[in-house]
Amino acid sequence: MTDSTAALPPTTATHLNRLDALLAALHRAREAISAVVVGQERVVDQVLVALLSGGHVLLEGAPGMGKTLLVRTIADAFGLDLGRVQFTPDLMPADITGTLVLAPQEGGAAALTFMPGPIFAQLLLADEVNRATPKTQSALLEAMQEGTVTVAGTVRALPRPFFVLATQNPIEQEGTYLLPEAQMDRFFFRVDVPFPDAGTLERIVAQTTGLRQEQAPQCLTPAELLEAQQIVRAMPVSPDVVQAVSRVVVSTQPSRPESGAEVRRYVRFGVSPRGAQTLVLAAKAQAMLTGRAHVAPEDIRAVLLPALRHRLQLNFEGVADGIDRDALLLRLLDAQGL
Repeated sequence: MTDSTAALPPTTATHLNRLDALLAALHRAREAISAVVVGQERVVDQVLVALLSGGHVLLEGAPGMGKTLLVRTIADAFGLDLGRVQFTPDLMPADITGTLVLAPQEGGAAALTFMPGPIFAQLLLADEVNRATPKTQSALLEAMQEGTVTVAGTVRALPRPFFVLATQNPIEQEGTYLLPEAQMDRFFFRVDVPFPDAGTLERIVAQTTGLRQEQAPQCLTPAELLEAQQIVRAMPVSPDVVQAVSRVVVSTQPSRPESGAEVRRYVRFGVSPRGAQTLVLAAKAQAMLTGRAHVAPEDIRAVLLPALRHRLQLNFEGVADGIDRDALLLRLLDAQGL
């Protein structure tokens, strides 16, 4: 990367002076996380891209796939303060954000004192987020978008960096509450956690049923993660790539003349402008992890599905006909030559 800095703007070149050291630390973190979370290298890479972009992640997979282990291991590798909320139907918003309590003061008097909830952490694990009521789910909206929490009329800033990694089980839907589109759109990525193959399952069983349990060492500090996020934002991207991304997103809108017959027939509503922003920013982070100083078309392709799959909603006919949302997005990308 150091050979590429001469052609970059001064601000970008300054950021990239630290890139080699940060890249080495990121690669150590990726190897350490993958050593604990066996066989999920693609999932690990996608979550790292989201963290470098400052975005939140919805992890979707069956129980026992290591989603909670992944979140804890990421907290260890980046030195992040971890908070956890197990979402249940009786969970209230104050159980997440915190509340005012009467606390004794000097002299014996009592006064209202704010008791922070588990959301006041650098990394929040929202476990089975779809099991809580919409009222409780909405408690995350302000935190995810603004990085603040409002309790009793007072706005309180959350720690930086701040990430929400939420989990969701796609199999068991009884007694769950679907996340509204507005909240889904605030997740930077939706990452699918697949079932491992037989060889990987053997490694998992061998590693996790003995006396010694793997734990990732700390490879970066939260301050270095914030620094890496600034470098990602400083990454240059060509106008041609931005134009192609914009055309892909516009082509997902069934009401637009640019969309094809398949989109007009099967799509209920398309990707939001936030999706286009996500795609470009994630491609910058992907380029950084790959060792490039600029965004290439292959970076867009690498992050397309986790960035957009939860933002494209099929209509009833699309679901009934078994339209593959991921395959549809890839076809739309291919149509733009990326």
